[in-house]
Amino acid sequence: MITVPIQNSEGQEIESLKVDEAIFGNRVRYALLKQAIVMYHANKRVGTAATKSRGMVAGSTRKIYKQKGTGNARMGTIRTNIRRGGGVAFAKVARDFGKDMPRKQRRLATNSAILSKLQGGMVVIIDELKFGQPKTKDFVKVLENLKIDRSCLVSISQPDVNIYKSARNVPGIAVVKVTDLNAGEICNRQKMLFTKEAFLTLIDKDKKSN
Repeated sequence: MITVPIQNSEGQEIESLKVDEAIFGNRVRYALLKQAIVMYHANKRVGTAATKSRGMVAGSTRKIYKQKGTGNARMGTIRTNIRRGGGVAFAKVARDFGKDMPRKQRRLATNSAILSKLQGGMVVIIDELKFGQPKTKDFVKVLENLKIDRSCLVSISQPDVNIYKSARNVPGIAVVKVTDLNAGEICNRQKMLFTKEAFLTLIDKDKKSN
């Protein structure tokens, strides 16, 4: 069992929560976790880089001059890649770098990522995270009270515009709904901040899936 303290917005511990490691698969599956991280980064790549091959550039396909008798080196068309303005040899074409994993493997990888954060003491739970209006200053103050001074993934139970807008200008901070968590986002940041409601939702969801 892992004991995780629950704090208020002032950084004071008000209660604790015991988490059974079995809910998240008992162990960290490192091979599966690596596969999920590779997929995460591959799916973020934009494969739109492209260059013109010799069949795409403008110019005649006629041989520039005859093969023999001129005293010059033999030469083909003006589109050849060795001439200025010609096409590119082995030209790049637009491609999709995307990868995929079965849904069950993605879920296991996400659980492994969360478990690794729990075991490393990198999970912070706050009893409530609410703002009457978008205020970055108030959000940063909460992070300071919780001793979160580096990158952090904030997980909430339901979409909240005020939280999104308060956090969007803070470097290294991302806000995501608890049902949308993935291994790549989790491992890309040092800490995780859950609202109590979001963490209980996550535990209930994993209990049902198991």
